[in-house]
Formats: sequence, C-alpha cells, structure tokens
Amino acid sequence: MKNKEKTITNTGTELDLDWVLMTQANTSAIERRANNIGNRRSIKKQHQAAWLLKAITLIDLTTLSGDDTERRVHRLCAKGKQPISKLLVDELGIQSLKIQVGAICVYHEMVKTAVNALKDTTIPVAAVSTGFPAGLSPLNLRIKEIKESVKIGASEIDIVISRRHVLNGNWSALYEEVKLFKQACGNAHMKAILATGELGTLRNVARASLVCMMAGADFIKTSTGKENINSTLPVTLTMLRQIRDFHERTGYHVGYKPAGGISKAKDALTYLSLLKDELGDQWLNPDLFRFGASSLLGDIERQLDHFNTGQYSANFRHGMG
Repeated sequence: MKNKEKTITNTGTELDLDWVLMTQANTSAIERRANNIGNRRSIKKQHQAAWLLKAITLIDLTTLSGDDTERRVHRLCAKGKQPISKLLVDELGIQSLKIQVGAICVYHEMVKTAVNALKDTTIPVAAVSTGFPAGLSPLNLRIKEIKESVKIGASEIDIVISRRHVLNGNWSALYEEVKLFKQACGNAHMKAILATGELGTLRNVARASLVCMMAGADFIKTSTGKENINSTLPVTLTMLRQIRDFHERTGYHVGYKPAGGISKAKDALTYLSLLKDELGDQWLNPDLFRFGASSLLGDIERQLDHFNTGQYSANFRHGMG
C-alpha cells in the first residue's frame, strides 16, 4: 500500500513575479472541462450516501446575516454538533462515525458565543474578518479585527483581499497585504477570500490564487457569498490547478474552499469529484477542503433520508434547529 503523503503546512514563499506573470488560464478549455465533470461522474446508492456523509464533515456551517443573534448561533452550533437527526443516524447505523461539520463560521461579534457553544467539541470557529465582505476599511483596522477574533477564540480566519490590487495588476501590494494578514493570524489558519466574481477573468483568478499562496494562505476561497457571482466550476478548476502547481513547486499543501451558491447535495458531489480528479484523495479531508454553506447541510440530510426510506421528506424536517 502506498504511504499517505505527509501534509506540509504553507509558510509562504518570496513573491515570484515571473511565475505570477507567466500564469495563464485557457478559459474555453477550462469551461469545457467544467461542463463535462457533472456528466462523467455518477455516484449512486450506498456510494452516494458515503460521499454525502464525507461532505458533511467538510462543511463550514455559516451564518453571516445582519440579523444574526446569539440564539441563532447557538442553534447553528447545535446543528454542527449533531448534523444528522439521531433517528436517521441510528437507522443508517453510523453512530461510530461521530459525524460533525468542519467548522462554524460567523462574524466577529458572534465568535465568543460560538466558542462557548462548542467548548465540549473539536469543531473550530472561523471568523470572517478584514472588513468583510468588501474589504475596504482601513488596513490597520482590518489587521486589528483579525487579532481581536483570534484573541477571543477563533482558530480560523477568513480574510478578504483588496480586489483593486488584482484589477490593477498590483501583485506586490496584494502579496504584502495578505502577508500582513497572515502574520496577524498567528497560529490561526487563514483562508484568503478572492471574491472571484469581481475579478473579471480566470487569469486574474489564477494569478490572485498564486499570490495569496505565496503570501502564506492556508486556504484559498472563492467568494464571500455576497457577490452577484459566487463559486462556479470553472473558477474552482482554475484555483485547484494553481494549488496543484504550487504544491508541485514548493511541496506546500494549500486548502480550497468554494463558497456561495452551493446548496444542493448533487452539486457537492460534483465539487468533490472534481477535487478528487485534480488533487487526489489527500485533499478530501477538513484540513484541505471545506464547503462554505448554510443550506447545503439540509439538502444532504434530505438525500440521506431518501437513501434510508426510498422517499423524499419535506424540507422543513431538515432545518438548522
């Protein structure tokens, strides 16, 4: 049996502008490949159920609304700890798997609430930071926000980049900004949100991905979920190939997080198939892959219920709490 490759955390590299500027994206080829992935992969019955259980462990269960309350966050954390109803767990016979979500993702104001709600678990709390979602607040305040979230217990920080640096081709400014954010994170894992729907081209997505990884990003993430266009398969393919290229050249493993618009179990399976094809089985774990989602879990639970009973249940039976 082949030994599993040891995961090597990204500590960053020097900015290599030659590498960045040589990076291209063949849009027509990428779109053609992305359009075919769903047609070429069909996962059925018990295999589908197993993949859906895996998908649950890869979800950053998220609430990022202006009307968030402590009560809502408590419900979200309870769902994260018990993502599938006890009855369904018993009927599927998966008690020993101890399924839980990958993380709970909230605004800074709700970090302490989530940390307290999850203190008896190993589920990490992720905080969106740096003037999320626009990233246009003063740099010193964005850095302070990261430090404050880490101080009160966030072990993962989702930062947003300044899109203008990408659109202006100012790669040095992007690199220095992300590097400062990484330093502010300390021991917390940093996910760099590119807001790909606002970057204009897949080439910009590819180059921004590469620069963020050079600056030390532990994950690169597609979207805030607030843009008009969020995660797409062409963007995902573009970013996964940059992760693969970066790994081949440096030995570092960088994670990937698609976010925004992934609400159906069948879409999650497509993303996982693409991830497995492009990066291999090692990336199919919470250390290197997450879904940023709020409603995806409900549809997965509904599909598992269908696998168990042969009938679809009503959506309201699979809410957040």
